[in-house]
Amino acid sequence: MTFFSSSLTNAETIADVERFPFPDPVEDARFDGLRDFAEKVRNEGRAFVLGGISAGMLEMGLWLRGFENFFCDLHENRVLAEAICDKILELKMRYWEKALSLLGDLVDVVQEGDDYGGQQGLLISPRIWCEVFKPRLRQLFSHIRRCASHVFIFFHSCGSIYEIIPDLIEVGVDILNPVQVAAANMDTKRLKREFGDCLTFWGGGVDTQKVLPRGTPEQVREEVKRRIEDLAPGGGFVFATVHNIQADVSPENISAMWEAVQEFGRYR
Repeated sequence: MTFFSSSLTNAETIADVERFPFPDPVEDARFDGLRDFAEKVRNEGRAFVLGGISAGMLEMGLWLRGFENFFCDLHENRVLAEAICDKILELKMRYWEKALSLLGDLVDVVQEGDDYGGQQGLLISPRIWCEVFKPRLRQLFSHIRRCASHVFIFFHSCGSIYEIIPDLIEVGVDILNPVQVAAANMDTKRLKREFGDCLTFWGGGVDTQKVLPRGTPEQVREEVKRRIEDLAPGGGFVFATVHNIQADVSPENISAMWEAVQEFGRYR
């Protein structure tokens, strides 16, 4: 039987991380045609959102080392875990420096992310998150702002992340996505009340775990109405489903969602 082996499964030292042949984040081919596309988007009167080069430091660590290894590294082999995080941070910073030098004048929003939350809480302790990931996010976002001070920073993190939202704001996040409303402590009314003066919520418009796939069209309509009422007052809300619409969602429920957005989702 063959088992999947992550690329750095057998890494033991910082030198092992440095020897790994990571992709070149500033290869010219990555940026071919991108400025022309950005100009087209802006000329059409739309905002231009520029995505990052990879998943975040926690996700990349889990993929490169394997989940069990990297979770253990964060507790027992912090030097190795931080070496991997620093390598990912380096690649991201090099990418953003080149990308924003080429088309930063056209970019409205830059997109980064890392999935820190599960259904009931964080995947790692708040202490470890603050020790390992918070300072590196601060460094990354400060670098992005040095390259293009006008951009808004969009950050994706699934699940129950309520505990670290103040920290995300502190390090520079402007826009939070996806607002996983069915996860613990992610009540939209509470989030808006506590963080609405600092954050734009991009997502959270309709629960995609239960309501959209399994609810009735009327339940979908009421869910959309509720989330808009919670998140939209005063601005700072971009309607979107929590996650991508999956194959088990009926056309009737998609229509109900769309019609509810048209009815309730306009600022007056």
